[in-house]
Amino acid sequence: MGVPESSQLPQTYTLFTPASATSPKICRDFVRSALETLGLGHLAESAALCTSELVTNVHQHTKGDVHLRAAVASTHVRIAVYDGSEQLPAPRRAPAEDTGGRGLFLVTALSDVCGVTPTGGGKGVWFQLNR
Repeated sequence: MGVPESSQLPQTYTLFTPASATSPKICRDFVRSALETLGLGHLAESAALCTSELVTNVHQHTKGDVHLRAAVASTHVRIAVYDGSEQLPAPRRAPAEDTGGRGLFLVTALSDVCGVTPTGGGKGVWFQLNR
């Protein structure tokens, strides 16, 4: 299957998962599969890694379900991960001996732009990859 025609864009794909230890892999595989199917395999690995980092943050720092939304537009792909916590993410500089704490820095480094959008009952943390 080729890249979708611009008349069909944007296309949006949504997935809901519990905030559990398996959710990062499920969301990562969902995003990778969607992008590869749409002919955007060159973005799939970066998108999958960034998705995994954002969903892992939900699992580790909030309670409730994960709402993943992938929007494919003619110029970019935007992945947003929504949760029910109003607490905004806070990037930190992790000491070298820490095994975690670098996820938001990875998302910032791999994406073209990223951010946070407050919602009525929580937030959406998102990243965008230009096509």
